Amino acid sequence: MTGKAKPKKHTAKELAAKLDAATTNRGGGKAGLADRSGHEKGGHAKLECPLCKVTAPDMKSMQIHHDARHPKIPFDESKLNNLHAGTVAETSKPESSKPKPGIRGSLKK
Repeated sequence: MTGKAKPKKHTAKELAAKLDAATTNRGGGKAGLADRSGHEKGGHAKLECPLCKVTAPDMKSMQIHHDARHPKIPFDESKLNNLHAGTVAETSKPESSKPKPGIRGSLKK
């Protein structure tokens, strides 16, 4: 037990845990968004349900999803969308004829 004026030292285990948490990619935030979405090869979501468009990483997870969410429809593996099979084309918004507003909503050029 330490006294009032003595600060407690950090243990090696605690420092190693902090370093690991700070430097390891956990898949969160914007950096992990592409990985989670499955639109690029290597993403977590490999399969997509054709009925509700929910994604799953493997066949077993998709079977569990299908049994829970669509119990009246028989499960058919051939109808599933494989997101890793093909490349997904980027969908960009077409150029609109209306100019985009500048600072504070001004339409001046």
